[in-house]
Amino acid sequence: MRQIVLDTETTGLETSQDHRIIEIGCVELVNRRLTGRHYHQYINPLREVDDGAMEVHGISNEFLADKPLFADVAEQFLAFIEGAELVIHNAPFDVGFIDHEFRKLDGFGKVMDYCTIVDTLVMARQRHPGQKNNLDALCKRYAVDNAQRDLHGALLDAEILADVYLMMTGGQVDLVLGGQSHTTGDLGTQEIRRLPSDRPQLPVIKATAEEVAAHRDQLARIQQISDGQCVWLTTAGAVEKPLARE
Repeated sequence: MRQIVLDTETTGLETSQDHRIIEIGCVELVNRRLTGRHYHQYINPLREVDDGAMEVHGISNEFLADKPLFADVAEQFLAFIEGAELVIHNAPFDVGFIDHEFRKLDGFGKVMDYCTIVDTLVMARQRHPGQKNNLDALCKRYAVDNAQRDLHGALLDAEILADVYLMMTGGQVDLVLGGQSHTTGDLGTQEIRRLPSDRPQLPVIKATAEEVAAHRDQLARIQQISDGQCVWLTTAGAVEKPLARE
């Protein structure tokens, strides 16, 4: 599975005002691993950068004056992302700007014609409703180092977002026992490791009478404060109730 984590910087916020892309940063993931391949390009937008945008990313008009036009880099950029799943934070913004640039050229479609898209902002809002879910907040939540992020930069933000995305979508990827992976077949099916039949029996440690009583008291408290909705007590009662004879 090939994924491209992508970010852009722009001259402003609205394509309706013909704001343009001034920087593109992409990093490549294959099977959830950073490959070291990336795409990074500054672009001359043929217009002034808004003061508010410059305060965010720090990219000046003077710096962009000798950079190539989007038309000059469009084919190389498309070749890097084509066929991949794009991972973008607030995807409608970046995709909208890329589509806006493509519309100015002949022979280019929309981003969705070439790629599928995952929006990590939507994902974060689903996982953390009611909380801040910008990239800085997610870095703090998932302990991702963003110490170098005084200003936004497309490639740096893409690298940080890749780490955040991998943390957000993490979990057990491989079934590994004893620190060794045994893989067979094209699908990476894990080999079953059977224990010897003459192995020592595992001890069974039962709860003491005091522990059982404390457990029942805790369930009673949960039952009281939940207005009778303690599922453990309900389930326990159902299990302990003898089956009726027909």
